[in-house]
Amino acid sequence: MTAIKVLIVEDEPLIARNIAMYLRNNNFEVSGIAYDPEEALFQLRRQPPDFAILDINLESERDGIQLAEHINKNLFIPFVFLTSYSDKETLERAKKTNPSGFIVKPFNEQTLYATIEIALANHATQANRHVPKLMLDKLNGHLLAPLTEREFDVVRLLYAGKTNQQIADDLYIAMNTLKKHINNAYFKLDVNSRTTAVALLRDLMVR
Repeated sequence: MTAIKVLIVEDEPLIARNIAMYLRNNNFEVSGIAYDPEEALFQLRRQPPDFAILDINLESERDGIQLAEHINKNLFIPFVFLTSYSDKETLERAKKTNPSGFIVKPFNEQTLYATIEIALANHATQANRHVPKLMLDKLNGHLLAPLTEREFDVVRLLYAGKTNQQIADDLYIAMNTLKKHINNAYFKLDVNSRTTAVALLRDLMVR
């Protein structure tokens, strides 16, 4: 529950499994793997992720760009496109969906992680641009059980789009300690994922 949940949409099973392995190596949770658009739509509805990795070319009537349009219309989460060679028209269509990044095949674990890290930060910056800065006193005024200062430090960095590893590094704490703080904060906020936590925090700050 404390990890960032990522949906992988990739029609090549070997590539999908490699992505899943890379994600788990870096403290992400794989919420699901979809090999076609229909399965992806089911996964998005059944268990909305915090982040999505979308292959553009899915050898189907729908492609990753249409899935991105669905995400923009129904879910406010960041996503990146996976692509090998694509024609100019396809890339122009992809750019219109405002992705948080592109990953060009072939790629390695470091490239994937760096792209996700930047994508999360950019998405958070854009989403929080017109929202007041997080304030502990104001947040606690809306909560039955107040956040501690340390829990607020964690929530503030989570809100800024930091990965769990970045938060642990910034606060000089172990990953297990971080997970306890996130669990405590989620309990007090009455949420069960990063996306719902961030949405609630934005709502509380504009009340």
